[in-house]
Amino acid sequence: MSLTGAYDPDNIFAKIIRGEAPAVRIFEDDATLAFMDVFPQSEGHSLVVHKRSRARNLLEIEPDHLHELMDAVQRLARASAKALAPDAVLVSQFNGEAAGQTVFHLHFHVIPRWANRPLGRHAGGGMADRGRLEELAKKISAAA
Repeated sequence: MSLTGAYDPDNIFAKIIRGEAPAVRIFEDDATLAFMDVFPQSEGHSLVVHKRSRARNLLEIEPDHLHELMDAVQRLARASAKALAPDAVLVSQFNGEAAGQTVFHLHFHVIPRWANRPLGRHAGGGMADRGRLEELAKKISAAA
């Protein structure tokens, strides 16, 4: 998909926000939701979405919603660092299919990194064990 187009209200993240699709939730408030990525590139890989914005990418989001979203990204990055003690935290975001975007609901990836562990391929690994995701979410949530 290109950088322009109509928002699909049936994308997987919209369904997760509405409670129509499962997700291992870390935290949420009125505006944002943080949850575990089911195809993680690294242990603790998580995602943050805005619950009210219908922006497909960074170019479309309303400034007030972006501010709320970035506050949640920072909160999640801090909590991941505290809970998992990685060597670094990667924050990434893709705009358009050619950039690697696979779900067209604006979202940010928060990916803990360790110097001695390779990073998996974006959207290319196997599905994670739900029990392990729940354990990680609990640790990160407690640090948020």
